[in-house]
Amino acid sequence: MRAMVISRFGGPDVFELQERERPKPGPGQVLVRVVASGTNPVDAKIRQAGSWAQIPLPAVLGYDVSGVVEELGPGVTEFSAGDEVFYTPEIFGNPHGSYAEYTVASASIVARKPANLSHVEAAGIPLAGGTAWEAVVRRLNIRPGETILIHGGAGGVGSFAIQFAKAAGARVIATASKANHSVLHELGADVAIDYRDADAADRIMREAGGRGVDASFDTAGGNVSMSTLVTRPFGRIATILPPDGELDALYTKNQTLYGTFLTREGARLREMTPLFERGRARVIVDSVLRLEEVAKAHERMDSGHGRGKVILQVGR
Repeated sequence: MRAMVISRFGGPDVFELQERERPKPGPGQVLVRVVASGTNPVDAKIRQAGSWAQIPLPAVLGYDVSGVVEELGPGVTEFSAGDEVFYTPEIFGNPHGSYAEYTVASASIVARKPANLSHVEAAGIPLAGGTAWEAVVRRLNIRPGETILIHGGAGGVGSFAIQFAKAAGARVIATASKANHSVLHELGADVAIDYRDADAADRIMREAGGRGVDASFDTAGGNVSMSTLVTRPFGRIATILPPDGELDALYTKNQTLYGTFLTREGARLREMTPLFERGRARVIVDSVLRLEEVAKAHERMDSGHGRGKVILQVGR
C-alpha cells in the first residue's frame, strides 16, 4: 500500500511516499481502506517533535479517517466488509495513522459514516467534531436558552462547537479575528467579537446581560483566565489546552473547569451523526489534496492561515 511516512521529526519536507505492507486486523479490529483523511493541528505538532506522543519512527501520521471496511478481525460482529465508516485513530504510541491506503483500528472506536456525507466531508469530523461534542454536549451540558462563549470559533473545533451549541438551543457568542466574523455568523453564532479588541471582555459581559455567560469553551488556548471573568457564578468552563493566567475567579465564583482531551470511542460518533444527517451541522472543507501532497497541508497548518479543513484524497 502507499503511505506517507516520516523517518525523522521536522518540517513538512520530512514526508516520503513509500510502499508498505498492508496491515492485518487482529482480534476485535477492522481493516479500513482509507478513502479520505483529515488533517489537524496535532498532526503538525507531532511531525515537528512527536516524542511527547510516544510515537516510534518511522511512522505514518493522520488521525481522521473516512473509508470502507475491507476485512474483519476475529470476534468483530458489528460491521461487515463494505461498510462505510469514519473514526479518529489513537494518537499515543500509534505509528499507523491515516496518511495511508489502509489502516487498522479497534472496532470499538469506529462508526458508520453519516449516510448523506461524502468521504471527504466525513473525514473532517471525527477528531475536531468529537472534541467539540465532548466539551459542549457532554461536559458543559449546554441547555436551551443558555448563553455560551466559544473562543476560536472559526477553527476546526470551534466551528463544530458553534453548530452543536446552536442545535442544543443556546445563544452563541464567538470570538475570532474580524476577517472571520462572516464565517462565525454563517455557522450560526449570534454575536461575533474580535478577540484582539481591548474591550472584548466588556462587550461579552454586555451581550450576556451583565451577569456573565452560562458557559465558556476555550478552543484556542490562553483564554481560561478571561473566561473566569466573563462566566457567571456557578458557571462552567471547558478547555482543550492547559489553563494559564490568573484563575482566582474560578474559585471565588464557584465555577467548574473541565479539561477536555479526546478519548476514542464509536459511541460519540454515533451520537453526533444525526445532526449531520439532518443538516443541523456541516463540515467546512477548505481544500482537497492528493495523499502525496500532504506536505502542502502541513505548510498551511504551520502558517496558521486558512479556514476549514484540508482533506487528503487517499483512495476511491
